[in-house]
Amino acid sequence: MICCLNPKCQKPLNPDDASVCQNCGASLTAMLRGRYRPVKVIGQGGFGRTYLALDEDRLGTHCVLKQFSPQVHGTKSLEKAVRLFNQEAVRLDELGEHPQIPRLLAYFEQDSYLYLVQQFIEGQSLLQEMRQNGAFNERQIRDLLADLLPVLRFIHSHQVIHRDITPANILRRAQGNRLVLIDFGVAKQVGEAVAGETGTRIGTEGYAPIEQFRGGRAYPASDLYSLGATCLHLMTETRPDNLYDPLEGQWIWRQHLMERGTVVSDQFAEIMDMLLKDLVNDRYQSADEVMRDLNADYFIPASQGEPKSTLPKFRPPNLSRSSRSRSNRTSSSTQRSPSAAPTATRTSRPPTSAPPTTSHSTSRPPARPTIIQVSGWRCLHTLTDHSSWVTSVALNAAGNLIASGSLDDTVKVWNPQRGALIYNLTGHTRDVNAVVISPDGKTLVSGGDDSMIKVWYLPTGALQRNCKGHSRDVNALAISPDGRVLISGGEDRTIRFWQLSNGAPLRVLPGVLSMIKAIAVSPNGNTFASGGLDNKVRLWDLQTMDQRSLLAGHVTAVNALAYSPDSTFLASGSRDKTVKLWNLSTGSLVHNLADHTRDVTTVVFSPDGKTVISGSSDTTIKLWNVETGELIDTLIGHAESVNAIAMSADGKTMVSGSSDSTVRVWVHGG
Repeated sequence: MICCLNPKCQKPLNPDDASVCQNCGASLTAMLRGRYRPVKVIGQGGFGRTYLALDEDRLGTHCVLKQFSPQVHGTKSLEKAVRLFNQEAVRLDELGEHPQIPRLLAYFEQDSYLYLVQQFIEGQSLLQEMRQNGAFNERQIRDLLADLLPVLRFIHSHQVIHRDITPANILRRAQGNRLVLIDFGVAKQVGEAVAGETGTRIGTEGYAPIEQFRGGRAYPASDLYSLGATCLHLMTETRPDNLYDPLEGQWIWRQHLMERGTVVSDQFAEIMDMLLKDLVNDRYQSADEVMRDLNADYFIPASQGEPKSTLPKFRPPNLSRSSRSRSNRTSSSTQRSPSAAPTATRTSRPPTSAPPTTSHSTSRPPARPTIIQVSGWRCLHTLTDHSSWVTSVALNAAGNLIASGSLDDTVKVWNPQRGALIYNLTGHTRDVNAVVISPDGKTLVSGGDDSMIKVWYLPTGALQRNCKGHSRDVNALAISPDGRVLISGGEDRTIRFWQLSNGAPLRVLPGVLSMIKAIAVSPNGNTFASGGLDNKVRLWDLQTMDQRSLLAGHVTAVNALAYSPDSTFLASGSRDKTVKLWNLSTGSLVHNLADHTRDVTTVVFSPDGKTVISGSSDTTIKLWNVETGELIDTLIGHAESVNAIAMSADGKTMVSGSSDSTVRVWVHGG
């Protein structure tokens, strides 16, 4: 069938041999740009249509074709529309690198229409999901917020406001179950700019805040309002405009839920109410602020003079407008030549004079004021020299050197006591995914997306050798307790063994069923564990290299592994948001630790073996009691995903690396 591209055609489907539309008489175009074949209309709006299409240059892969037909008069107006469309398409192209935003594939003009081609996302909208499965509960809404707030942070940092967040514009991807934000309203933005009218309505009634409908203005806080309204609809199965009492000037969604026998926590209600304030300045100003309150697990007692209750009253720490920073995060990248020789640049950076948690740079989202957590941990330093995500961290045995790897292609070495950068190690030509330090503290090993393993002499930062063998990204590294054997795993589905002293390859374990994401070696040197995209943990004999057992329980990829100091337990962290604690002598599951709201990315044990520490994409670090499985504490401060954690041998210093491009040094007590 050939699909008519006249946006006013009521019956656009025509036989393959038709040259003009049988319904409207318009000339038919079988393929746009000679490659995009419209299949059927999947959406209609005031500015054109959306088609499901096939990309014939990519073996008939499905894509989404958005047609924009601006209702303007005159050559100059059309030229301006095209120019603005192109500018916005470039902006969407940048956003398309995010896994939870449809990727922009092409944009062009043809036959007086503007077209934008985007990645097709297979899955249901949250509106469809609600209609099929019923109202969302508080936990589901918390999961939704934890999944979408980082996406809003990303688009807002690129100076893009979505302006039309609704349950219909959020899809749950069929593969992987992640939420995807769609329909960035290019037509609405261009149409508004072309019309040049004040007071232009933007967004969907009931979800858009008052500033969008009165003045056509939108801010990050406007998207947050729409996200809050979306959550109300999903919880109540009622449109948001029916949950507001105009006579009283207040939301009645809680009463609506109570009539249905549903109760939500006070903390959650406070957060929802903050999202939905009428005045822009009274709302949350950034996704980070919402995430920090969402992840807070403590309650603040009522102040003096307020009536006491049997339970302390929750107050989001960000309620005070004066305590919020409105600065936008900016990112920078350094230009490197692929052929540049690896170098170790020594710095003479002075020690930090005050904890960064109390003095914020204007280029990064601020952390909360320094808090001594109930477990006794506090942030001593925030190290900010990386220009992109910190993916991995390591501490030497003495606890006086930190190594960190980053998507900025560098490895950095720090003094944790002074918070000072010592070395900047360059040589990787792509992202650094893993770093590890030998037991004697003399050797640092890094692995990255360039398929390279680099071995550095830690006392001087000098590159000693490269270990070549992996054909794809190196994701995981571990060193045996005796310091003789280096183990690596990567996306080529192999586990490789190297002699650490000279880099000689020792053995390859091919045929592992999935890409390797994590490797850990037992402290007694008898076994090692691997985990990856097959959702399983494999235990191997370190001497014979034979697989001893298979631990199955996670439902999605295994991201992190850690042995207890006595080699009795193994902790595994997964994209399924859980940490599982296994008894290695029996292979049985001891505890399923489930309090994170997003992927668990890293796990470590305390030196005494009594505590498991986990980091997550939900921006938190959680401490768990190994014996009981109870949550001890939640450490907050990072603005984005916590990707890596390391702990000193004496258990008094902990280091975390995050997608907020920082390394945090935590100390216990004092």
